[in-house]
Amino acid sequence: MSIDSIIENAINSHSLAISLAGLVVYGIIIALLIFAFSYFFGWFERKLIAKVQYRHGPTYVGKYGILQNFADLVKLLAKEIIVPANANKVIIALAPVVLVALNVFIIFLIPFSPSLQASSLGLGLLFIFVILGFTPIILFMIGFASGNKFSDISAQRSVLMLISYELPMIIVVATIALFTGSYSINSLIAAQSKLPFAVIMPIGLFVFFVAMLAELERPPFDTREADSELIAGWLTDLSAPYYALSLLLDYTRMLLGGLLIAILFFGGWEGPFLPAPLWLLIKAFIIAFFITLIRVTTMRMRVDKILKLGWVWMMPLALINLVITFFLFL
Repeated sequence: MSIDSIIENAINSHSLAISLAGLVVYGIIIALLIFAFSYFFGWFERKLIAKVQYRHGPTYVGKYGILQNFADLVKLLAKEIIVPANANKVIIALAPVVLVALNVFIIFLIPFSPSLQASSLGLGLLFIFVILGFTPIILFMIGFASGNKFSDISAQRSVLMLISYELPMIIVVATIALFTGSYSINSLIAAQSKLPFAVIMPIGLFVFFVAMLAELERPPFDTREADSELIAGWLTDLSAPYYALSLLLDYTRMLLGGLLIAILFFGGWEGPFLPAPLWLLIKAFIIAFFITLIRVTTMRMRVDKILKLGWVWMMPLALINLVITFFLFL
């Protein structure tokens, strides 16, 4: 019996204790997956960036520098937590933790196979994007509570950018739901058994991918770290341990973005030979690789150009994708 069937039987057991134990085990597996991805993909990203820039990257700590991230983590966690005198200490302490927890919870809700899932929500896709909608609010709270005008300006930039790109992203998701007739992730993946939505909706894939880059605040949309004027953006007043938490947040969001794109446009866990969860993870890793490749080959955009791209180009393209899908496929 495979591990996913064991967890499925435990979660769906008639015994409350066994169901809770199954959910706890599943949650531990998801947490380990997130930490493993954050650690090893963080190392891979540093090596890839170095390769493109004709550098070596991490080399000294461990074979091929594989333990460099561990050394950096120890150093960051060993530093003192300092909160500025004019900052709201409660919000500064809790908001980053809540932001990480929300993204981890979303990954916990994503099904990794027809059987390996915490709960089969009929409105699962809608519920996920509702939770994602809290991200701009939390980012603004962190920047505003810091008492630093540079962090505040950075948070305002992030909020404006996220709102500009979340609207076309939601339109693309609504188009997919209209096509499949359901917000269930299982139904959405089943609808791609013959042809992935990347082929049916290439415009939608382009809009969603660009919007996801903005949602992840990855280059060329990394306005929060416009070094010349905003230092480290809304992260400026966070001490080293919270900076380590922000790195975990970045890679958790990247994993989440890769999973969502794989589910929405590339058939999710559909694939031959390999187990379903492995297929979904492979697709998510490939998407994360392309997100990293964009980071090392593009330049940061000005905030006005970012907003213009979102409202003037992405929004109309999302509507065009909706109209084309309606008239050609429905």
